[in-house]
Amino acid sequence: MARVAVVTGGTRGIGGAISLALKQAGHNVGAIYAGNDGAAAAFTKETGIPAYRFDVSDYKACEAGLKRIASELGPIEVLVNNAGITRDAVLHRMTPEQWGAVIQTNLTSCFNMCRLVIDSMRERGFGRIVNIGSINGQAGQYGQVNYAAAKSGIHGFTKALAQEGASKGITVNAIAPGYIDTDMVRAVPPNVLEKIVARIPVGRLGLAEEIARTVLFLVCDEGAFITGSTISVNGGQHMY
Repeated sequence: MARVAVVTGGTRGIGGAISLALKQAGHNVGAIYAGNDGAAAAFTKETGIPAYRFDVSDYKACEAGLKRIASELGPIEVLVNNAGITRDAVLHRMTPEQWGAVIQTNLTSCFNMCRLVIDSMRERGFGRIVNIGSINGQAGQYGQVNYAAAKSGIHGFTKALAQEGASKGITVNAIAPGYIDTDMVRAVPPNVLEKIVARIPVGRLGLAEEIARTVLFLVCDEGAFITGSTISVNGGQHMY
């Protein structure tokens, strides 16, 4: 059944692949982005998916943005929280600003977005929420205490909200990607990237489309018995 779906960080990389997969599955999709107007415009032109610019770390901005999306597309029944940033530094050199920016964008955004759609989902007796975590939220990563804390927080947030939504037909799950072949990963120096791939048992980077297919699996109408789970999509790099 076609649903209205919203994807944060939905115009590039993993988020872009998720938005496109949802549209191809018949859903009416709105993609949220933070600031790259050129990339968003190109994405909309290529896919026909409308893009909405607002700061998901700002509750009031989310409130206004989701109100607009609902008025244009309809009640939101599928939410994918994918927006994320990095501000890497070892802890003894990390600034409060680096810590706060990552926590607000990667974790607080999940609260903002879920809080603003949960009442409608409860009233309708249906909802699908997928939060994008990370292998680094499961295993940790040097120089990423802020990012690892935020992504680990997503996994706990997912389990708690799943318990609250279960009786109302709302499922809440997380996906923890490993290293995925995106522009961000490809920007890593070749010698470092080679070492990363060497630690992945399947011997390659993941594809954004593989994350997107996992999202489709979780949001389908038949997925009602899967909730509170974290699905690791990492090529066997971390078995959690």
